[in-house]
Amino acid sequence: MNAANGKTVLVTGGGAGIGRAVVDRFIAEGASVGVLERSAAHVQDLAAAHGDRVCAVLGDATSRADNERAVAETVTAFGGVDVLVACVGVFDYFASIVDVPSETVEEAFDELYGTNVKGMVLAVKAALPHLLARDGAIVLTASNAAFNTAGGGFLYTSSKFAVRGLVEQLAYELAPKIRVNAVAPGGTPSDLPGLKSLGQDGLRLRDVPGIESLISGSNPLGVVCAPEDHAGAYVYLASNEQARTVTGTVLRSDGGLGVRGLAQAGGLTDTTAPAPA
Repeated sequence: MNAANGKTVLVTGGGAGIGRAVVDRFIAEGASVGVLERSAAHVQDLAAAHGDRVCAVLGDATSRADNERAVAETVTAFGGVDVLVACVGVFDYFASIVDVPSETVEEAFDELYGTNVKGMVLAVKAALPHLLARDGAIVLTASNAAFNTAGGGFLYTSSKFAVRGLVEQLAYELAPKIRVNAVAPGGTPSDLPGLKSLGQDGLRLRDVPGIESLISGSNPLGVVCAPEDHAGAYVYLASNEQARTVTGTVLRSDGGLGVRGLAQAGGLTDTTAPAPA
């Protein structure tokens, strides 16, 4: 396991969930990793787990200054940045535009888009000079909600469609120096937080009643994704050796949600389906 040997990776939102799995995997693959993380406890845990292989910076991914500081401290610790991975995100817990009060919509929009979209733009902008210097790679985090309805509410789903657009536009603008891609995880029980503006800040995805059955019942493979299931996709897309021809792509790690119409019709498990013509 040395797909990232000698590389320096900066991960925003790398303290828990998918972000933490990504950090652990890159370190296992030989990388040194900078992390921007807003939880002091997660910062301490990263340092305890990985020692001098990680440079964990306490800060907010929605802050331009904190993104710039994370880049600067990573460069000081490891000499540069080869790969940027943006894993930071918040969820709207399927909030419907019908149910969100008019006086709350603006605040909720700003809170979610400030993290899920602006936070990624700020990270890219901060790391860009170093990525250009090393013909680097960017891997953003989309979601199955970037392709399908009902993967979140109107705020979350629209924000992940925005991430898809960001991937394609940045891939166009930054070629041929930097490859830009994303991973779209399927439902993954984790500590993904809700919106304070909607009174959801105490919610965590892993605590939603019946979440595992909901996830496994919605994808053709019948899997409940774990954060570690997605980490290899980030490593692959980050590698100029393994994925040097890949840019502007969103790799779906969702148990086959894109073909769930076939699964609902029975697919290979339905012995009553007519034989193919």
